[in-house]
Parts: sequence; structure tokens; C-alpha cells
Amino acid sequence: MATLEIKDLRASVVTEDSSKEILKGVNLTVKSGETHAIMGPNGSGKSTLAYAIAGHPKYTIDSGEVLLDGENVLELSVDERARAGLFLAMQYPVEVPGVSMSNFLRTAATAVRGEAPVLRHWIKEVKTALTELEIDPSFSERSVNEGFSGGEKKRHEILQLGLLKPKIAILDETDSGLDVDALRVVSEGVNRYKESSETGVLLITHYTRILRYIKPDFVHVFAGGKIVESGGAELADKLENEGYVAYTKETQSA
Repeated sequence: MATLEIKDLRASVVTEDSSKEILKGVNLTVKSGETHAIMGPNGSGKSTLAYAIAGHPKYTIDSGEVLLDGENVLELSVDERARAGLFLAMQYPVEVPGVSMSNFLRTAATAVRGEAPVLRHWIKEVKTALTELEIDPSFSERSVNEGFSGGEKKRHEILQLGLLKPKIAILDETDSGLDVDALRVVSEGVNRYKESSETGVLLITHYTRILRYIKPDFVHVFAGGKIVESGGAELADKLENEGYVAYTKETQSA
């Protein structure tokens, strides 16, 4: 059983001229087997939270802690955080020309698992994962994300999730840019991994459509750089009907 604890996390984005505080005291606990959906308007800091936890150099941690099973991951390098059990599916996956998906995946799995997977077992494992996510096997020999459509990139993010087997998975707007079929396949991939591993999921999204496939245990409203309301799945329905106006007004007045 794994636990991710975010305690009074404050972070800023650094520009050429100044530093702007984005996260303003985030508190959240995610345990194995739980799915937490973070919803909020554009510019509220949702993606900043994801990247700050993962260790993106663009963001400076001003104060607070992020504990994974009691260890402060903010003191670890990016690769050490991944080996500790954190995973980030990016909203805009980057292209890596010249590095094949097959080499990338096996290298990543070796780093996370501590030893190279036995080749015959690895080939079977990858083949099964490709089939489940309806990914053409020929993509394995293409450069990482190069020339992939938005849906193809997101499927490969979930492919990595299933093969790397993290303790906590952070999914940053995984549903953006997906058509109905791709959304179904990607969501099924997340659910399949969650059921087999009891991982904790932190799902960042604007919309409720993905929550029809990936059922949240908790929903949190993010506005003004922090969580301003929490509840069950019914809170997502409220947001679908009423939007974020009430929350943005509150943060502006504050």
C-alpha cells in the first residue's frame, strides 16, 4: 500500500523577469486504490501541481512537502522520483527523434525495475499491452511520439503506465484531444492497470466525460492555486451543470 501526501505545497514559475507564485498551499493525500479527480478552470494551477511533483525545472518549490511513503520526493532527482514509484502522463507528450519506442520502453523498465526484463517475457508483456490498447505493433520501431497523432501519443502514455507499474500515477489532462474511441481505449487501459496493481491515481481534467469511464472516489475543485472544495463523484456533476464561475469569483475576491 502506497501513500502520496502533499502538504502545504507552494510553488512558483520562473520567468526571465520575475517569479510568480502558482501553487498557494496545496494539501492532498492519495492512497493505493484511490482515484482522485482534480477539476478546475484554465490557469488555476492544476498542471503546475503535476509538474511540480514530477520535478519539472521550470517550477521552483517555495515551501511544503510531497511525501511518497514518508519520503520527501522533492529532495530527489526526476529519475529518482520515477524509480520511487511516481509516474506522470503528460498533457503534451514530447517527441524524441532517433529513439525507438521499443528501446525507450525497455530502457525505462530496466531503470525502474532495477534490472533488465528477461527478453522473452518482455516481448510477451509488450505485445499483450499493445493489443489491449489497440496500438499497431509497428509503432514499436518508430521514434518516440514522432509523427504520432494526439490520440496515439496518449495511448503510448498509458502503455508506459502499464509497463512501468508505478505506485502513484498522475494523469495530466489525458483526455484532451481524444475522440470517443480513443477516450474509451485510454480509460480502459487506466482502469485495467488500476485494478491489477491497486495504484493510486491523480487525474487532472477540465471535463466530466472521462469520469464516465474512470470513476473517481474523490473530486477536488482547484482554483487560485489550491483545492477549494472536495467531495465525491456528485461534485463532478455539480461542476458539469454549474461550471467554475462561483469558484473563480471567490478566488478573485480573496
